[in-house]
Amino acid sequence: MRILHATSELYPLVKTGGLADVSAALGAAQRALGHDARVVLPGYPEVLAALAADATLLEQITEVGGFRGRILRGALRGVEMPAYVVDCPALYDRPGGPYLDASGHDYADNALRFAMLSRAAADLALGADHDYPPDVIHGHDWQTGLAPAYLAHSQAARPRSVHTIHNLAYQGVFSADIFPTLGLPEDAMQMEGVEYHGGVGFLKAALWYADALTTVSRTYAAEIQTSAFGLGLEGLLRGRRADLTGIVNGVDYGVWDPRVDPELPRRYGPDSLGGKLVAKAALRDRFGLGAARGPLFVAVARLTPDKGLDLVARAAEALGEFDAQLAILGTGDSGIEAQLLALASHDPSRVGFVQGYDEALAHVMQAGADVTLVPSRTEPCGLTQLYAMRYGSLPLVRRTGGLADTVVDVAAETLDRATGFVFDEPSPEALLGAMRRAASLFEQPCLWTQVQARAMANDFGWESAARRYLDVYSNRGDQRTCLERVLS
Repeated sequence: MRILHATSELYPLVKTGGLADVSAALGAAQRALGHDARVVLPGYPEVLAALAADATLLEQITEVGGFRGRILRGALRGVEMPAYVVDCPALYDRPGGPYLDASGHDYADNALRFAMLSRAAADLALGADHDYPPDVIHGHDWQTGLAPAYLAHSQAARPRSVHTIHNLAYQGVFSADIFPTLGLPEDAMQMEGVEYHGGVGFLKAALWYADALTTVSRTYAAEIQTSAFGLGLEGLLRGRRADLTGIVNGVDYGVWDPRVDPELPRRYGPDSLGGKLVAKAALRDRFGLGAARGPLFVAVARLTPDKGLDLVARAAEALGEFDAQLAILGTGDSGIEAQLLALASHDPSRVGFVQGYDEALAHVMQAGADVTLVPSRTEPCGLTQLYAMRYGSLPLVRRTGGLADTVVDVAAETLDRATGFVFDEPSPEALLGAMRRAASLFEQPCLWTQVQARAMANDFGWESAARRYLDVYSNRGDQRTCLERVLS
């Protein structure tokens, strides 16, 4: 099967979160199963710098809003599948990140930047590379959401389109003023199309036009059909529930496994945990923490209420009662940052905080932790808890989305299956209760090592997820139009 992934991020070249990891690892896993998976992404400076010198220029010129983009085909350094790069310097050659400028503000032309990516993906799906007519185009998140719209309004034969919602909170909604620049027919600007509350909704367009929809866990697939999690799109998602599949993300164990991880001071595995103790000592040194009898909790996350880091900041005030420690790596909400800085300043031997993000340090933190905190209010899938289990760091999570699907709580009735700690209420008190339970188990080494061994033995590799996506690609399912499905 020829599978074209369209994405705005790709590890190790451009990453702001888990989307980059998924975009790289899923395609690589599909290639390992014998399929011809490829990827199309914007020509950011980092991407063009990694593109092989012998890249081929396709004849197709993609045009959006008066901008012209070339499509280059070639190998990307560090990427395990062939790539198509949309070369449009006016839209992509600039300092800053993929979405924000150097001062942290959204680029004013993001609508055009990602309309260009969507249009190029659609051009490729329709045969821009004569040597590679895709069977499936698989778009990821709002940034490629217009691709199914372009395909639906094409008169040419088109491949099956599948779109993955990685996080419904990011929808790509823009003013209606941009619609005339997109190159879509006038009748696309309606509720049964790209229109969304008077503007243009990129993700909404994908939810309407794509042949099949996926999201990144079974629980999240159910949650987003409710008013509590649907963020205004729950009605459309309920109308397409027959086309919506939840597939838990996998882990690239070539990158996230303590047996092969080059970032660790000493590698280790489930049969020899000495390297984990070395990592814990290194982590304490890095964060300026002293010795302690209780567990070392870590959190590596965006510092936002959605991620529950405000709960951590408040619960951390009680760490002393069970002689535990906390190390946090992240950046985000200024209020949460201020709370963590104050805690670290007040009790530096117990709380350590590094502001920002450091990929190498994130690996050492997973290895050195006793418990990894993922107290999210909402979490479509989550990768952190999956990494934690492989590193023997028991995840402590809130029961939501993919966290609910992947972590089994240490409780009397589930002790023989337990892999971590789960709490329900998004409050500092509930989080602190789960942390106390973790500290109590930590004082029972035999039980702790049993749960730790079970967590490390879990296999969340990409092969299983890749096979489930292949099933989605192959299943034509209900062939009525989206409007017919919704009205029924």
